[in-house]
Amino acid sequence: MTEEPQQRPTVSLVISVWNRKDDLRENLAAIRRQTVKADQVIVVDNDSSDGTPEMVVAEFPEVQLIRMPHSDYGACETFNIGFASAFGEFVGILDDDVILPPTFVEHMLQKFAEEPATTAILSPKVVEPEMPEWYLANEKLHSERYLATFRGCGSMARAHALREAKWYDIRFFIFGNERDLTTRLLNLGYRVKMFPAVEVFHKAPFGMRHGKRSLYYHVRNFWLYAFKYLPWSQVLWFPFAFLKKGLGGKRKSDGGEVSDAVGTIGLFDNIKGVKWGWWICCKATLNALANLPYCLRHRQVCRHPDFEPPLR
Repeated sequence: MTEEPQQRPTVSLVISVWNRKDDLRENLAAIRRQTVKADQVIVVDNDSSDGTPEMVVAEFPEVQLIRMPHSDYGACETFNIGFASAFGEFVGILDDDVILPPTFVEHMLQKFAEEPATTAILSPKVVEPEMPEWYLANEKLHSERYLATFRGCGSMARAHALREAKWYDIRFFIFGNERDLTTRLLNLGYRVKMFPAVEVFHKAPFGMRHGKRSLYYHVRNFWLYAFKYLPWSQVLWFPFAFLKKGLGGKRKSDGGEVSDAVGTIGLFDNIKGVKWGWWICCKATLNALANLPYCLRHRQVCRHPDFEPPLR
């Protein structure tokens, strides 16, 4: 086992969970096996009814458990509560159904030590079920590079950068919140970097989650993001570009490009596969328009070179 250095930064790991007792157990067991131990592990439970919080108390007494009073909170708000409770200089952002390699904390800290202070988040290589071979084989997945978003299932961030960016925007509720946070970090002069030397396993299938809820929030939150950060010419042009690109098929795109916006891969399949899919998109767009005053109050067009709308 790797010995921990005497003077190393402190690390807090934050997990948001809802009714995933067995997945969370595997997650926490992997955290226990870390070669460099986290100084704090926080689980924010969104009022689970499957025994998740009881399992944490009984089997992982070292974990700081925060129990929400009801289950109507979005992932953005529960993560923010975890971030606000974290004392570490670095904060791991973990989904409940991720499994970390034993060296996750160790290697993330080593990489941050080599990076300039402007590197706010390191995003790992994420492997998921149903991930196609053409995606796994693409060079971009294995290359260090700067990103316009990050994988919120298993990344690590500088705590002070998260605080400066004011964490996730709770208006997003769920989905698309990582890209929104990244854009605010870019506007503050920070950057997000792909660090493929760290590989995590995420149990959720590759691409966009199927269903009405996923479709609604992905479409609604795209518009919130566009209203907040894109020039108006791009906001008006975006629906046509979206349709022209045909973003969403779980297949190799023209030119072999790999999208970092993996949460939207499968969008058009979802629209076609969900009953009243186009109507759900219309409702999501109308809700986004109702949120336009909020977006205008927070609007800050991003012109950072790393910025990229989720078109690929």
